[in-house]
Amino acid sequence: MTELPARRLLLVHAHPDDESINNGATMAKYAAEGAHVTLVTCTLGEHGEVIPAELRHLTGTALGEHRLGELTAAMRELGVEDFRQLGGPGRFEDSGMMDTADNDDPACLWQADVDEAARALVDVILEVRPQVLVTYDPDGGYGHPDHIQAHRIAMRGAELAAESGWRILKIYWNRVPRTAVDEAFARLQADLPSLPFTKSATAADVPGVVEDERITTVIDGTEHTAAKAAAMRAHATQIEVSGRYFALSNELAQPLLTTEYYQLVQGQPVGAPETDLFAGIEETS
Repeated sequence: MTELPARRLLLVHAHPDDESINNGATMAKYAAEGAHVTLVTCTLGEHGEVIPAELRHLTGTALGEHRLGELTAAMRELGVEDFRQLGGPGRFEDSGMMDTADNDDPACLWQADVDEAARALVDVILEVRPQVLVTYDPDGGYGHPDHIQAHRIAMRGAELAAESGWRILKIYWNRVPRTAVDEAFARLQADLPSLPFTKSATAADVPGVVEDERITTVIDGTEHTAAKAAAMRAHATQIEVSGRYFALSNELAQPLLTTEYYQLVQGQPVGAPETDLFAGIEETS
């Protein structure tokens, strides 16, 4: 087997675009520093709402295939070569928003057996042997069924991998501190007249917002601002980017954050706050 770099990071996300919004700067930073960054995406986002009018004919499988192409382009911008779909492309389908008919489709991720899906993740974990895992909190950040299920699969996958001989040393959940969100939205209000978006989202629209004291880890991705913005632009069906801001299909402007925040839920923190996901485990093989 090819020798892997000393530092290995695994991220588990629900749909193409989630990784760039949540962790784009972090992924670009560690890829640039020579870490092995692996992204596992659980679905292809077949039920996502398409923004550009010229692409709105894409639905279902055709949209999923297009979004896989967008993901490929986004990973190129971030410098990430190892990105995969859980169980293979199309194995688990997008579940749609909570309490919709799509949730009942037996092929969707929401209906998947968590242990079965987690075993597909274990195959990846045993191959790349990550020391660090990043995923969502138990609510998936904002209650989307695929995000919730991705959390469950990631956490269960870590448990099963440990039983099979590889223990992930540090597990982080995506978070955003309330103070940072409030400050970013204050800037947005001042800049809104110059943006192509007519309305602003609110802090309540940002996934994973928590009180500041729950943040254990802060990753400064300022040097990778351009890469994150470019990766988000690559997901053109889902995201419109304008400078330091972006909007989803709801056309509500949000700040594009290049300092990214985490809550350590497994492992020992090193620093208050930590500034490195690998702090304390640099020499782990």
